Amino acid sequence: MKRSTAVLLTAYAPLTWGSTYAVTTEFLPADRPLFTGLMRALPAGLLLLLLARRLPRGEWWWKSAVLGALNIGAFFPLLFLSAYRLPGGMAAVVGSVGPLFVAGLSALLLADRPSPRTLLTGAAAALGVSLVVLKATGALDAVGLLAAVGSTASMSTGTVLTKRWGRPEGVGPLALTAWQLTVGGLLIAPVAFLAEGAPPALDGRNIAGYVYLSLAGTALAYWLWFRGIGHLSATQASLLGPLSPLTAAVIGWAALGQSLTAVQVAGMAIAFGATVFGQLRPKPQGAADVRPATPESFSSASKTDRKVSMDLDVEEVRR
Repeated sequence: MKRSTAVLLTAYAPLTWGSTYAVTTEFLPADRPLFTGLMRALPAGLLLLLLARRLPRGEWWWKSAVLGALNIGAFFPLLFLSAYRLPGGMAAVVGSVGPLFVAGLSALLLADRPSPRTLLTGAAAALGVSLVVLKATGALDAVGLLAAVGSTASMSTGTVLTKRWGRPEGVGPLALTAWQLTVGGLLIAPVAFLAEGAPPALDGRNIAGYVYLSLAGTALAYWLWFRGIGHLSATQASLLGPLSPLTAAVIGWAALGQSLTAVQVAGMAIAFGATVFGQLRPKPQGAADVRPATPESFSSASKTDRKVSMDLDVEEVRR
């Protein structure tokens, strides 16, 4: 697969995740974030498991449990908790530093030392997202802030471990995604029922929203995400993350009638530019200065070869 194709397919995931806020507010029951997380993860995981027709073996039972907990089971509840308790897009701002988390973890777990270019790109992406979503309203909530940091750290760790562990031999990303979504959904289920009670009554609009989130926003999105991690570095994949809040801002402006200020537009340009720049392949350091060959160089080389050959012949006669 071409690298550009891998980037575009992987970018589908954060682009689709950016629609979650609009779908949640316009189609789903209010104040049921954990139930929403459950409905996103478990049906999608069971569907992919039915398609993959493969269960983990050996050490991949516990590895799938760890990845499912980090990428889904812990990430979803912490993300929703932070979004409800923090003001003015602060949860998205904390989430936007995910590439810096991934860069640090990659140095520890993958021996992939981040370059200044990577760190500056991650910082620029976080700055751009901050300008787009951050609003000066409300006070910071300690629980919400810890939840936001926890959700970012959880997803970042899951991304790096996904890259480190790879996949079992002969197992594709579809099965790996199915295992994680199923485990994550099963972990969310008891928390959702204990915290929110019985499932709410659903109408046709609610069902349509859950079907979209489960199929397009979770099953397909996470399959392409984990598939992309196999082709890109962990940091490159994480630098696609800012596309999610940018998509949410664009949908809010285009479909929900929300306004965009000049500062927000500038922030979008900075974040999008950093995302694109993060996918460019850096120029190798210490590359030799290779000059194009010219007829003169071929002629000079030919003369040199003939001279060396004549000298060898003379030397052979002397012997």
